[in-house]
Amino acid sequence: MFGLKTQMVPPTQALSGRSDAIPTETTHAVLGTPLKGPYPADTEQVVFAMGCFWGVERKFWQQDGVFTTAAGYIGGYTPNPTYKEVCSGQTGHTEGVLVVYDPKTISYTQLLKLFWESHDPTQGFRQGNDVGTQYRSAIFTTTQDQYDATLASKADYQRSLSAIGKGAITTEIFGPATPADAEAPGQTTAKPFFFAEDYHQGYLHKNPDGYCGLKGTGAVCAI
Repeated sequence: MFGLKTQMVPPTQALSGRSDAIPTETTHAVLGTPLKGPYPADTEQVVFAMGCFWGVERKFWQQDGVFTTAAGYIGGYTPNPTYKEVCSGQTGHTEGVLVVYDPKTISYTQLLKLFWESHDPTQGFRQGNDVGTQYRSAIFTTTQDQYDATLASKADYQRSLSAIGKGAITTEIFGPATPADAEAPGQTTAKPFFFAEDYHQGYLHKNPDGYCGLKGTGAVCAI
């Protein structure tokens, strides 16, 4: 099982999942905003994966300008997976946090700085003591501007990491869906986000002494 969790499952061997979404909360436990929408028209969305989503979600809900956050699963093949299925390593998903934010109050580059500096993006299928494909680092953008800014920030942060002796960034970066994707179902670089079970939402608000494995490298992201 350990071996299965440290290598990506082939799509043909992934768990089949289910057609119905996993039941979850509808309102953010801290912000009081809709978890699944509708979101204000002037907000933007992005999904960050950087280890166990409990600590990641708290990092982002604490930021001024963030409208709502949600823990979920993304980047794999199994539709509407459960936490147990994701932990098995047989879905291909990583633990991600949907961040809905107001770009007039907090810029996307500020979110990127928080992302890079709050974890170690060089560890591959792990984050600290958390080992498995579900803990891999990734960014799932929803606009071309986000995608371009993410690639530029990755290059900048790699220089900072190299300066302190760290290795290559392993973070996966996904671009937004394009019109061509609609003509080729299943070929899009955009990945669907599946909301996690209710007990994962706002977990460290409900359990203030709960586990948080986030730890940065000490390298500064020069944004």
